[in-house]
Amino acid sequence: MSQSTTGSVFDPHRWGLPAGAVMDLAARLRRTWERFRLCFRTKTRDTSENAFVYLRGALTLETKRNFVNIERRVVGLEKDGQSLQQFMSDSPWSAHLVFDQIQAEIQQRPELAGGMLTLDESGKKCAGDQKAGAGRQYLGREGKVDLGQVGVVGGYFKDGHWMMVDAELYLPEHWFDAEHAELRQRWHIPLERSLMTKTELALQQIEHAQANGLPFEVVGCDSLYGRDRQFRADLDARKVLYMADIPSDTMVYLEKPVIGVPDTPPGKKGPPFTQPRILNDIQPVEVSALANHPYFELQPVTIRYAERGLLTYDCAARQVWTLTPALDVREEWLFIRRESDDTFSFSLSNALADTPLSQLAVWRCQRYFAERIFQDAKSEAGWDELVARKYRAWIHHTALDALALWFVAETKLDWVQAYPRDPALQSQLELEVLPALSMANVRELLRAVMPLNQLSPEEATCLVVKHLVNRSRSTRSRLNVQRRSRAPT
Repeated sequence: MSQSTTGSVFDPHRWGLPAGAVMDLAARLRRTWERFRLCFRTKTRDTSENAFVYLRGALTLETKRNFVNIERRVVGLEKDGQSLQQFMSDSPWSAHLVFDQIQAEIQQRPELAGGMLTLDESGKKCAGDQKAGAGRQYLGREGKVDLGQVGVVGGYFKDGHWMMVDAELYLPEHWFDAEHAELRQRWHIPLERSLMTKTELALQQIEHAQANGLPFEVVGCDSLYGRDRQFRADLDARKVLYMADIPSDTMVYLEKPVIGVPDTPPGKKGPPFTQPRILNDIQPVEVSALANHPYFELQPVTIRYAERGLLTYDCAARQVWTLTPALDVREEWLFIRRESDDTFSFSLSNALADTPLSQLAVWRCQRYFAERIFQDAKSEAGWDELVARKYRAWIHHTALDALALWFVAETKLDWVQAYPRDPALQSQLELEVLPALSMANVRELLRAVMPLNQLSPEEATCLVVKHLVNRSRSTRSRLNVQRRSRAPT
């Protein structure tokens, strides 16, 4: 490609990355923490500086983001991680205040109004059943039922920006039996927690977002939630617009069923009919049978420009009827999309009857960003690296990772406004849309202005010796206990 007279494509200023903005990243992270500082205080202590240490470690360390490594690399090489572990695992500061403030700050940004609130769950395999919430359950990452923890997560997406805005650890039924009572107390599971399904946790998060004034336009969720007929009906009753994925075996009606209690035929023996049923003999059909049905006509819909090119899908939508568990009849959009592998995905929505196909297609595609939230939280902020048993450790770790995602999203938003890119780059690079900064890009810049402590060979040797001595003392202590237990009384 020939060089344009507008300048080099490698000029940082043209990409909205002036040196002053990059050098200010460290101070920006500190300012973000300052705004949230009250969230990390308890009634008796202010150990909020630990939150900044953890936040910095999550954003600048590449791997091994455990308590010891974060404290040593961020604070000092002589640290052992004890203060950070106490702050994360035992201190009673409220993680939900962090989520509330993230939602409040989103509300204050007009450019984020009208986004999608995404609901999804993420599971992590466990080596044992002693972690809070651990049990045999479906883990999406593993694609099977296995021993693990699952969190229900609320995300938010608008115009290329995504963030985590709420989360809760799912507790399987056996965690509320008498055998787990002592463990619930020891692992700091809140006393007010009761048995709730994942859909109930998701509905709770939606109601909380509404109460906080989170400016979402539509809720997007996967088939775990979409298959729940009562969940969709509850959202509709709350005037919440949704685009919910459903399994391919979901049953819908192509004509409106009439529900009622049939009249008792003259001369019928026995008691009269009392149970409602479908009176007009309309039969439901599986949505999988409708992908090539003449009732639906697939047509290409262009969604947006993406880094891999123009994003276009063959889509179709028609209004169908469904039944709630109480046999109330509801009219919904059935949206069908042909995927890149020639399979089909299916969704239901309570959008207005005059909603264009293009709008339904955009909403369906936006749910993809729930996965981007998980990808960034795990690969860029170490969400899946937590090694701790207690509920507080899980929720605190998740809240600080959510704050890390918000710091990156807010940085990108502010830089777009303060340091606009050179519009000539698009024509010079022959692109319709330039790639946006990624979380990995922001972390790379942050590491440059906030370098971590690095061990010298001598310091590393001293730490190894200290570790060996401590292990030796622990072994000696256990041996002394064993000797005393074997000694004759």
